[in-house]
Formats: sequence, structure tokens, C-alpha cells
Amino acid sequence: MSLLTTGGSGVRVRFAPAPTGHLHVGSLRTALFNWMFARHHGGTYLLRIEDTDLERSKTEYTESIITSLTWADLLPDEPFVIQTHRDAQHRHVIEQLLAQGKAYRCYCSPQELAVRCTKATNEQDELFFSYDGFCRRRQDAHRTGTYVVRFALPDNNEPIFFDDLIKGRITFERSYFDDFIIARSDGRPMYNFVVVVDDAFMRITHIIRGEDHIANTPKQILLYQACGYQVPQFAHLPMILGPGGHRLSKRDGAVAVLDYQKDGYLPDAFENYLIRLGWSHGDQEIFSRAEVVNYFLLENVGKKGAIFDIAKLAWVNSMYIKHKSDAELLAYIQRYLAPALRTEVGWDMQTLCQVIGLYKDRVKTIRELLDEILALWHGPSLFDVPQLKTTLHNQVVQHLDTMLTALMPHEIIWQAADLKLIMQQCASTCGIKFVDLAGPVRVALIGKSTGPGVSELLALVGKREALRRIMMLKSALL
Repeated sequence: MSLLTTGGSGVRVRFAPAPTGHLHVGSLRTALFNWMFARHHGGTYLLRIEDTDLERSKTEYTESIITSLTWADLLPDEPFVIQTHRDAQHRHVIEQLLAQGKAYRCYCSPQELAVRCTKATNEQDELFFSYDGFCRRRQDAHRTGTYVVRFALPDNNEPIFFDDLIKGRITFERSYFDDFIIARSDGRPMYNFVVVVDDAFMRITHIIRGEDHIANTPKQILLYQACGYQVPQFAHLPMILGPGGHRLSKRDGAVAVLDYQKDGYLPDAFENYLIRLGWSHGDQEIFSRAEVVNYFLLENVGKKGAIFDIAKLAWVNSMYIKHKSDAELLAYIQRYLAPALRTEVGWDMQTLCQVIGLYKDRVKTIRELLDEILALWHGPSLFDVPQLKTTLHNQVVQHLDTMLTALMPHEIIWQAADLKLIMQQCASTCGIKFVDLAGPVRVALIGKSTGPGVSELLALVGKREALRRIMMLKSALL
């Protein structure tokens, strides 16, 4: 649903998930914020699959990520990049850094590292091991054997800082860093190195990602500079938190995006909710994509974590369901939830749309809507008679008899308006309110006393089936 022509400005952003699992809520929000930023500036939104963790990366997860982005209408503007497909380019840049003396081979064994690495303390007061740079100074340049490649930290002792577009200036002391590894002993480049080379290759101007990546940023800035690349601007999004203010867990809603699809959340509603997790435009809650593109500014992104509220998500989803046409909702059900719906129920498309029209203002998810469709088609298989006898009035069997008698004649026009008149006449004959007759009839039709208008339900179920269900309830209550 591209709303602006891409490539109209120099802005280029990327969403870069790792295919080590299915796409989750936080990752989709990151993709969405990148998309919004690009569209607002008339720029380009890109995708890179960061599969350098070969042990955990799987093709099935890459496919799942693409499926999730397709569902959310967040596919990139250019063909996506697979990071490991650029391995030769990564290694070439490492060789350049080695030749320029900006990196060096470290032959230290694990035993030697245990002796040479000293404990240091970072800004979070956590201990880490700092390499003393022994191989950077050694003279046996022709030594052979297993080695890793380390980045040669520049000799100046100045702090590393950057101006985050969300959090402001962030500063790291140089004492927090050592000559970190950029290539493993098997030759494979490390994460912090390959993302820098790939960002330069993709001409990325702005990096919008989760705040859990802040600690990676100073190393990446040093690498951009060493490679002679333009350093992008950074923006780190606040975390999505659970109701108690803790890191979002599966119990709180941190499940795969495609699980929300299966649970019946519309993609535009789901995205609308994610947009409001950490970003706002006044008190507005519901946004069209055009509005989002127009309003989105990084300065309106909050600095603190946002609480994930599944009840609020359900409310937003219900608002979108109400404003979808019956035909749109039916198409969505058939595409994502029940492709074989037409073979499971005997209604034609027009009737299915009528059923959807009856229920769409009453549900919060498409899954609930599907359940209501199936419940109306199949009807109740049994009744909780003891419970019904405590809630239904004593003369309900006689009243159901009156209804059956009134509905039996062949000349009855089986349409909602005519059926409502018949029910009103039956209620008058029985000396009860219309609602006191409608409740038991609704129980007979769908198994519960609350729901859409009972005359509409009768019309949809059809005469033969409606009479059968009413008689079944009557027999159960005798």
C-alpha cells in the first residue's frame, strides 16, 4: 500500500531481522517505523536478512518473515539482501583493513587469552574481559596457525558519541572497548562488521532499530570510519514492555506475528496498535496509512518503553472490523482462516455476507466472527438443561409450542420482517414481553440467549432447521 513514490529523497532505511525465529511483535513494529519514516520523507525502505548466525538461521524462518511482512503490507521497495550471500565482499573489506593496518591477526590461544585479558567495568557496572592487544605488537609477522581478525582500536582516547534521533546524545568512554574481533577463526566475519559493510553497500542513511542495539553502535561507528564510509544517523526505539513494566514475554503477547493473523487480527488494525506503542499524534487513536505517513516524526517517539495491552489491541481490531465491508471480511476469512468455509457451510456468498453483517459489530477478532458463523450454521448440539431451567421462565415450553404452531404453516413468508411480526403476535398471545420469547428461541438457534436479532437468525437458519432446533430445545426441557 505504497502511498508515496519511493526514492524521491536521499533517505534510505532498512529493516534487518535475523532468521533465527518467527517475526515477533517488537520486530514488526521496527519494520513499521522504518516504513513510516521512509514514506514520510519520500525515501526508500529496504529489507536485509541477517543470517550470519549459521547455527540458528533457518530457511523456514526467512520464509516466515517474508510471509509476515507480506501480510502486513511491509515488503521492501527493492529486492531484499541475504547477508551470507555477500560473504566474499565482507572478506574483501577485511583484507583491505588488514593491509591498511586497521585490523590485525590475533593468534592467541584460549589459554593465552585467559592470561592476557583483564577484567574491566562498563557503564552498567558489568564485568567484561578486555584484550591487551598483544598480537597487535608482536614481531613474528609470518606466524602461521589459527587466528581471528581483530579491529585495531584507534590510539586516541577520546569518547565515542552519537546524537540519537530519539534519545539524544549518547556517549561511551573508550575504556569500555578493546580490539574487538571482526572475523572468527574459521574466517567468518562477525555481526558488527558485516552490518557496517552491508549498510554502506545498501546506501543506508538512517538506522532505526530497537534500543537493545545501542551497545553495538559505538563499535559500528568506529568501523564505518575505518572503512571510509559515511556514518548513518541512528534512532533507537524504546522496548515494548509487559503489563508489569517488564520485558514482554509470550504470556504478555510476545508471540509470532503470524499467530496474531491466525487469531483473527486484521493487519491494518494490528499495525495501528503498534504505531501507538511509543509514538503519538495528540490523542488520536485510529489512523489511516495516509495519516500516519503525513504525521510521522521521530521526535514524537517516546524515550520510555511502551506497555503492550492485549485488551487495547482487541478494541482497535474491533473498530477496524466494524468499518470493513461484509465482503471484505468474508474474503479475509477465506484467505487466512478458513479457505474451505464454503464447503463447511451450505450458505452462498450473499447469505454469508448477511451473517457477517449481523455479527461484525459484536466481535473483537475475525476468529470470533468465524466462530459465530460456524455456531449459527451448526447450531447447538446439546443444552445445559439444569442451567437453562434456572434462567428461563417456567412456561417456556408452552411458549415454544406457541411459536412452533405459528411458524408451521406453509404460507408463511420466511423473511426477517415477517418473522418478527409473528414473534410479536406470539408474545402477545402468551402475555409476555417480546424479549422473554426471543431469549429462549435464540437459545434454541445458537445455544445462548444473547446475540443478533432473533428474527434475522430465524431467516438465516431457514424454516426446516429453525423448527428442528426449537423442537430440540423443547424436548430437552421436558
